[in-house]
Amino acid sequence: MKNKICLVTGANTGIGLATAKALGEMGARVVVSCRSEEKARETLDAIRREFPHADLDYALADLSSQQEIRNMAARLKKKYAKLDVLINNAGAWFSTFSRTPDGFERQWAINHLAPFLLTHCLLPLLLQSDDPRIITVSSDSHFHGKLHFDDVNLRQNYHGLRAYAQSKLANVLFTREFDRRKTHPKLSSYAVQPGLVKTDIGLKHTLSWHGFAWKIRRLTGKSPEKGAETSIYLAQSPEVKGISGAYWDNCRQKNPSKKALSPLDASRLWELSEEMCGITSYF
Repeated sequence: MKNKICLVTGANTGIGLATAKALGEMGARVVVSCRSEEKARETLDAIRREFPHADLDYALADLSSQQEIRNMAARLKKKYAKLDVLINNAGAWFSTFSRTPDGFERQWAINHLAPFLLTHCLLPLLLQSDDPRIITVSSDSHFHGKLHFDDVNLRQNYHGLRAYAQSKLANVLFTREFDRRKTHPKLSSYAVQPGLVKTDIGLKHTLSWHGFAWKIRRLTGKSPEKGAETSIYLAQSPEVKGISGAYWDNCRQKNPSKKALSPLDASRLWELSEEMCGITSYF
């Protein structure tokens, strides 16, 4: 990974931090995306405690804000001449309904619209790489997901698990439709299932009993380091170069849900996402 530049979103904890550490150990320049400078500096310190010679940088954005995503991408384009790997790792879970400043339900905004928009904004940098890779962390929760096209914000029927499963299904459909629509063959997109991982995702922004249920459930989960293995593999393995649009689990391709294979839903989601992000020409 020497001379490779990798951006990892949500890199301050859990799977994202484990991914950033591993890529830093491999010799890549790792840019960690965090919400605040304080969190970013804490992340760099945590990585350097284990890997003192890691080549690190940070970029700041609250991924629930489309303007902050665009601003972060603009700063990166001024600073770097290329981007080899984009890992859309950041994810969120919320017990109760609320909207972002842009007017979207928070899980939909952070888990789906943010990767969709950030990938678009960073395409000029990715296209300067010889082997650009976009990795989006999804979940087997997508097997329980349904796209509520009449109300993707779920304002009329909100439940945290329903919103999460919908957003994770959108991740897989985005990955597949990106591959179908891309105008540059060298771009590779991958969706990842990290498995049940011992993270704090179910403890933040949750009702007390939801938090308790997550504490019990994650007892059987794997470590963040194990959960990051497939993302790390896809970021650097020569074996997967050009194998684009697939769903991956345990460093192997895996069949996604039947809903994730719907070309009609993928196209409809793409056009809806462009509208929500104010994008007129994605590529």
